[in-house]
Amino acid sequence: MARFDRYMLSQLLILFGFFSLVLVSVYWVNRAIGLFDQLISDGQTALVFLEFTLLTLPYVILIVLPISAFVAAVYVTNRLSSDSEMVVLQTAGASSLRIGRPVIYFGVLVAVLVAVLAHVLVPAARTELAGRSQEISKDITAQFLKEGQFLHPTSDIAVYIRNITELGELDELFLEDSRDPTAVVTYTAERAFLVRAVSGPRLVMRNGLAQTFHKDTGRLSTVAFEDFAYNIGALIGPSGARNRDLRELSTPVLLNPSEADLASAHGDLPDFLFEAHDRFAKSLLAIVVPLMGFATLMLGGFSRFGVWRQVVIAVVLIILVQMVSNVAEEAARKDAALFWLAYAAPAVGALISALLLYSTSMKRMRGRTPKGIPA
Repeated sequence: MARFDRYMLSQLLILFGFFSLVLVSVYWVNRAIGLFDQLISDGQTALVFLEFTLLTLPYVILIVLPISAFVAAVYVTNRLSSDSEMVVLQTAGASSLRIGRPVIYFGVLVAVLVAVLAHVLVPAARTELAGRSQEISKDITAQFLKEGQFLHPTSDIAVYIRNITELGELDELFLEDSRDPTAVVTYTAERAFLVRAVSGPRLVMRNGLAQTFHKDTGRLSTVAFEDFAYNIGALIGPSGARNRDLRELSTPVLLNPSEADLASAHGDLPDFLFEAHDRFAKSLLAIVVPLMGFATLMLGGFSRFGVWRQVVIAVVLIILVQMVSNVAEEAARKDAALFWLAYAAPAVGALISALLLYSTSMKRMRGRTPKGIPA
């Protein structure tokens, strides 16, 4: 049995690595396409895109690991049943729980990986990603220097540049500023260029016209200018402290947040507590999910028609556990005293696994004595 444990555990780890690689690749490519369009359209380089995709990988892996663990457990159990190895072990007197011991070891290994991701890597990556996103949002050159199209850095400002020279000069600039609810100002200039100042970046326009339309009176006033400096700090946004995401915060901070932490994330205490305990629950769920797949497939025994019915049941049970998780999360985020509901999904999954393994053991005990032969 010790040799079988090593054999089954090695098969689980190999297939877990394979399915994790496939699922991470599929999920990552799906997210990367949208991220690529967003960054490249904002004028960012391929290196920035690569940096952002690498920073999103820990969260993607955290989502994928329990799924790939479940698929690996189902696949290995199905293959061992098809090759009659399960039948040999059961005939030798091994119980379902004893046969499933490598699955428990495997689940513990996956749980350790999930814990490292949830408590360390994902918060660190989310913090770095948020910081880089804020830096890029302030990169006025990437947002502003695009020729031949109308740009809207904010909902109240529209910009059009016909051409950008090799020296960085802007030919034939159009800028409309409607931030003032009582007046709309339209600037047109033959040439313009960006300069940096202590108080913020400036757009210097040459040989242009400023037209102000007053909405209350319906009058249009026009002013011609040779040189005019326009403050484009409004296109970047305020430089104050950004709002922090709960996923950026460390677990100790989430468990015991201060008033400053609550204010920085604009969250309530129930949200903080649930986020912290949900990280622990994810690790426990990583143990339960493959065990559920194994226990469900052990119900059917050997069959020439396969175990597709058991696979369907296993998928339905996983969906049921996820529904329990969603309902528990909705309730726990409303009341801090209900933080323990974060563990509802792994508890329900463990109960289902125990019932399935018990049912399998009882079924084998009832069928151990052949008919017509006294016990």
